[in-house]
Amino acid sequence: MTVTTADELRARLIGAWTLQSYVSTATDGSDMAYPLGVDARGIIMYTPDGYMSAQIMRSDRTPSDRDDAGDGVYFNYAGPYTIVEDGLIAHRVEVSLCPDWIGGIQYRKAHLNDGTLELGPAEPILLDGEPRNAKLVWRRETLCGRA
Repeated sequence: MTVTTADELRARLIGAWTLQSYVSTATDGSDMAYPLGVDARGIIMYTPDGYMSAQIMRSDRTPSDRDDAGDGVYFNYAGPYTIVEDGLIAHRVEVSLCPDWIGGIQYRKAHLNDGTLELGPAEPILLDGEPRNAKLVWRRETLCGRA
């Protein structure tokens, strides 16, 4: 059963989720790509008091001999969130590796279905200068291991 109503989404969103896949496609549905590789890793968390945090990275990152946090293969942001309407979440960005996002709102379409959470921007985003649709699939995690 897919859960998308605002009340159901709010109730079932709380917790930690691990990234299963991150795929982008051209706006016409062609040209599928994996912006952070086929085995990208990530964690997104939603708290009961209304905060979220998302971290996404390439799995094949290599150690660096320089102390530079802006390596282009890791992305994060965090801040308060609200359920705007059925299936739409507003992430208010307070901190981010992307300075242009700070102070803004990132809207995400959401679908919950049997322990998975599908998130995607409400509008196409720019990836490498090209508008693209993105879909991130997350799996619920528990303290005792995977759900």
